[in-house]
Amino acid sequence: MDFTGQVALVTGGGSGIGRAACVAFAHHGAAVAVVDREVSAAEETAELVRKADATALALRADVTSSADVQGYVRRTVDEFGRIDCFVNNAGIGGTVAPVAEYDEADFAAVLAVNVTGAFLGLRHVLPRMIARGGGAVVNTASVAGLVATPGASAYVASKHAVIGLTKTAAGEVARQGIRVNAVCPGPVDTGAMRRLEEQIAPDDPDGLTARNRAAQPTGRYSTPEEVANVILFLCSDLASNTTGAQYVVDGGRSATGSATPTRN
Repeated sequence: MDFTGQVALVTGGGSGIGRAACVAFAHHGAAVAVVDREVSAAEETAELVRKADATALALRADVTSSADVQGYVRRTVDEFGRIDCFVNNAGIGGTVAPVAEYDEADFAAVLAVNVTGAFLGLRHVLPRMIARGGGAVVNTASVAGLVATPGASAYVASKHAVIGLTKTAAGEVARQGIRVNAVCPGPVDTGAMRRLEEQIAPDDPDGLTARNRAAQPTGRYSTPEEVANVILFLCSDLASNTTGAQYVVDGGRSATGSATPTRN
């Protein structure tokens, strides 16, 4: 995979899968625009990109704000002249509660970031790609976008919506040379996963971690780097006729039905 001379724009790039994707793009030759709601986190990732001998731009943005999204797209194009790869990755997990008890404000907040944020990214990046005649987009969905996760109604609904956006956009822009795919991680070794386990089992998060890992056919969680590798594949010429697809990275958990997948 060679991204020399290309520009990758990654939202939620300040940590986890987003950070791993930024660093992977850098190691394969791309310049990287790192977007995060915490500018300090974006700067930390940008420094890792520079250590990989690549050019980086750190940007703060609230992905639920159309003005902020237009701003990160404009700044990236002003700095680098183009956007070749867009990793539409920013997302939040929300609270854990049954549907009948789920807080309305929490539900709206999850959909605002995970659905409206993903839509706005597509809304403002795709015209730039159409204008230059091509590009690749990877939306970060989840195995929770394919199967249910009890207690996570907002997250599940949002990630099903991301897959719907992926399929719709893919069909609309395929003839313009733009591919749009989704990556669907299962449990991943990230800070977000640890916080989720502490929320679900505050008295025994280590025990929940052990049980979740044991439920994986591979016996472990995915690493952020493993998910990033799939993202880079989908952005690369190796996936030149792949669009509208959902790539699962969950250690075989959803395929075997061994347990209900946990959010990434």
